[in-house]
Amino acid sequence: MQAQTRAYRTLRPLCVRTWPGVVADVWHVESGADAGGFYLSPDPRLVVLLGTPPQSLSLKTSESGDITTPVSMVYVPAGQPLWSAMGAGERFSHLDLHLEAGPLQQRLAGLIPPGKLCETVMLSGDPDAPVARTLARMVADEVERPSRPTMMLDGLLSAMLAEVLNLSSEGAEHSGGLSPRQIAAVKRHVANAIPRRISVAELAQLCGLSESWFSRAFARSTGETPQRWIARHRLEAAMELMLTTDRGLAEIADATGFADQAHLTRIFRASQGLPPSQWRRMRNGQD
Repeated sequence: MQAQTRAYRTLRPLCVRTWPGVVADVWHVESGADAGGFYLSPDPRLVVLLGTPPQSLSLKTSESGDITTPVSMVYVPAGQPLWSAMGAGERFSHLDLHLEAGPLQQRLAGLIPPGKLCETVMLSGDPDAPVARTLARMVADEVERPSRPTMMLDGLLSAMLAEVLNLSSEGAEHSGGLSPRQIAAVKRHVANAIPRRISVAELAQLCGLSESWFSRAFARSTGETPQRWIARHRLEAAMELMLTTDRGLAEIADATGFADQAHLTRIFRASQGLPPSQWRRMRNGQD
């Protein structure tokens, strides 16, 4: 593995524990000014921040790519470069699981869609990944203070992978959708960002998936493309404002992410069969 780090100070000795197909280590460090690093492994990795994710931590998978922050857990496919950056004065601990590709594929045989192990998955902190983070803390405790056989560690790792990779109990042929927590995160984000343009790329990043994978998983979970789902929610938000406020249509269009009143009118007529002004009067009992 290639690892180039800068401005990190180790607070405790590195602890390492191995079992077939896995090398696990736990680090406790403090960041200095302009801390960061570059990492490239021939095998997959699962990295977990064990406490509250440092607010200044950012990760990206290409040198000029978008930065994701804050992150508490990341699955990194084999051969995927990863850059990190962090502000000074952050103390944190992390569990790093190095997974041999062959045993990992055998472990997940029949449980994961083809190609999923080639996708980077980034998760934010609780409540987005509470189960996986609890399991990771149990693994870290066993790495630092061994008291149980590796069979227990292996079971905990399998459970972590099921959470992080969103595995279905029904096997690969029925998996591939978004998890309930990912759907909830998308809904919260869209509700908060409805006045502006919302890209599929930012929703994919929110779920820790590539844009193409996210689009397929989203459609499988909701029956709609992300773009159509966002457009429907914009229209529903506009309709709610028409019924509950006396704001003008131009103001409502601006508040719900439409380009202008004409854009809102065109989309509304296509959906409801009449212009929004007439619909509003009818619903308010004015016709």
